[in-house]
Amino acid sequence: MTSWLFLLAAIGSEITATMALRASDGLRRKTWLPLIVVGYLGSFGLFALTLRHGMAVGVAYGIWAATGLALTAVFARILFKDVLTTRMLVGIGLVATGVFIVEVGAHSARA
Repeated sequence: MTSWLFLLAAIGSEITATMALRASDGLRRKTWLPLIVVGYLGSFGLFALTLRHGMAVGVAYGIWAATGLALTAVFARILFKDVLTTRMLVGIGLVATGVFIVEVGAHSARA
């Protein structure tokens, strides 16, 4: 359970850093730089704690990457009016399906 909390925090930290990077307009607005640096470093540190607490790296990385991708796309649409097409949503769904299959496979291997 602890590994899941660290993973969720890692995902949140990465998404926050990515949204700050977008808000910084390609680092032209330097006021966002501390949040970007702390967010990405925090995300990697929290991901390391996720692994330390026993989650398999393939499962953890798949969930981290897929969730980060999906939520970043949704938040970018909401906050910055970035494009989010039906085709992109289908792609996100396929990625989520793949991660789910990896997660189920990891549990099957342990049984």
